[in-house]
Amino acid sequence: MRRRDLIKVIAVPALGCRPLTARAQQPARVRRVGILLPFAKGDTANEAYVRAFKQELEKLGWTEGRNLQFDEHWTTDDMNLVRSHATDLMGSLPDVVLAFGGRVVPILMQLSSSIPIVLPGVGDPVRFGYAKSLAHPGKNVTGFTIFELSVIGKSIEILKQLAPSILRIALIYNPDNPSSIFYKRASEAAMGQLGIESADAPIHGMSDIDQAITSLAGGQNGGIFFVPDVTTLGLRDQIVALVARHRLPAIYWHASFVKIGGLVSYGADPTDLFRRSAGYVDRILRGEKAADLPFQLPTKYQLTVNLKTANALGLKVPSELLVSADDVIE
Repeated sequence: MRRRDLIKVIAVPALGCRPLTARAQQPARVRRVGILLPFAKGDTANEAYVRAFKQELEKLGWTEGRNLQFDEHWTTDDMNLVRSHATDLMGSLPDVVLAFGGRVVPILMQLSSSIPIVLPGVGDPVRFGYAKSLAHPGKNVTGFTIFELSVIGKSIEILKQLAPSILRIALIYNPDNPSSIFYKRASEAAMGQLGIESADAPIHGMSDIDQAITSLAGGQNGGIFFVPDVTTLGLRDQIVALVARHRLPAIYWHASFVKIGGLVSYGADPTDLFRRSAGYVDRILRGEKAADLPFQLPTKYQLTVNLKTANALGLKVPSELLVSADDVIE
């Protein structure tokens, strides 16, 4: 073989390898995860849950700035802001969206029936049309439920244990929240079984809450139950201060109320739900469909008791509650 022909034989395979080498050196495509939460930026509790979500994603191989980009939207519960941010977010075509709030999800679903949406806590997804069934959602939404209706009865029992003299409980709920009608029915049924009168207290903002609590404080042997809702969660500092001023026993659905002075809370562990949501986002980014990922029930519930608040109200916390509490604040 002539030297010139030998060079051709060697050079052609070498040239043929160059595109493969170039492709191998190209960085992985950066995936985009949208986050839409109806809380104010700077809400320390909810920002901590988002950090837990991101940390779990990093454990699963997704690093911000390398192969993942976050597009965060913090809107408060102002529905005009929610709609505006939701439109911007879905219009940017993210690979998957993490969202929270019964009033938020329908807006996102109206904007897209294909972009996957993962919920780190929702009421009844089947009843509200987010999914065809828990086992087989069949649409672009999946995630985790935040509450079983049986927990409603348990919450009222806990409040009665803490304050045995309670004869009337004001149910604080936002009628704009599609879940509220079911919380209301379950609460009234549970109160009836315990011989407790239910006081209906629909609210839309702090002025309504102030009026409801002030009215309850005018009577005797009253208590308060705050059911799951983003409006009350966003107003928790003002709510806890108002309840303390009127010296009323209250149970909340979220531990963050108790950590700032509320009496007691019972509900799903939100940090756990956000971490588990990261697992679903990971699976979707790797090719699975939201329609095929079953909605899951909470696996961890938290009972949080504030002993200092109980003492201030003159309440003795039963030993069985202290033993079963996940967090006791002294």
